[in-house]
Amino acid sequence: MRDTVNILGIPIDNVNMDKAVDIVKGFLAEDRVHAIYTPNSEIMMEAQRDQNLKEILCEGDLLIPDGAGVVLASKILGHKLPERVAGFDLVCRIFELPSELKEDISLFLLGAKPGVAEEAAANIINKYKGVNIVGCHHGYFQEDEESKIIDQINASGAQILLVALGAPKQEKWIHKNKDKIKARICMGVGGSLDILAGRSTRAPEFYQKHGLEWLYRLYKEPWRYKRMLDLPRFIMLTLKVRLSKTRPS
Repeated sequence: MRDTVNILGIPIDNVNMDKAVDIVKGFLAEDRVHAIYTPNSEIMMEAQRDQNLKEILCEGDLLIPDGAGVVLASKILGHKLPERVAGFDLVCRIFELPSELKEDISLFLLGAKPGVAEEAAANIINKYKGVNIVGCHHGYFQEDEESKIIDQINASGAQILLVALGAPKQEKWIHKNKDKIKARICMGVGGSLDILAGRSTRAPEFYQKHGLEWLYRLYKEPWRYKRMLDLPRFIMLTLKVRLSKTRPS
C-alpha cells in the first residue's frame, strides 16, 4: 500500500532516501513504465495554477519531496515527511544500483543543450561501474520529432529514461509519452544533466543541509527572483489551509 502525504491536493510519498531507492528497485522488477517526479515548492505552487500539471503529478508512481519547503509544508499540515529527498541525489543512488544489485542497468539521457547529455554520459560511465548509457538526445527538439526520438529510446533497450527538460515541461512530456515508452522508469531530473556534465554546480553542502539551495541559486542567478517568490507563496498557502482546518466551524 502506497504511503503518501496530501499537500495541497498532491500526494507526496512518505519516504526517506533509502525507501525511495527500494521503490525504484521494485519498479525495475515490474514489466511496465513508472513515472517518477520530483516536486519542490515551485512545482507544487505551479500545480495550484495549472490543473493539468496537478493531475499529472497525482498520477505519478513516485513523488519525492525535492525541497525543504515541501518537508516544511508537511510539518505545518501535521504529517511530517521524514526528510528531503533531492532528485539529483536519488539519480546518483540509482547509478550505484549495479554494484548493489550485482547487475548492470541501462539508461537513456534526454534533455539539456546539445552535447551536454553526451558529456554527462562520459562522466557517469567513468564514475559508476555497471551503468550503461545506451543513448543520448538533447532537449531542443520539435514536437514532430518526438516519434523518432521515442523509437530511438525504445530501440536502445534502456531500463531508465532520465528526462531533463525542466519543470513543468518534463513532467508533461513524460505523462504524454509514457505509454509509448518501453523503459521501466521515466524520471524528470531538471538540471541534473548539466551538473553531471560539469556545466553547472550544486549549492555547497552547507546550503544543502540547511535547506537553503534556493538562496544559493538566487545568489548565482538573480534573474530567477520572480520564480523564487513561489517559495513564500507556497508556505503561506499551506498555512492558510492549516488554519482553515483548525478554525471552529
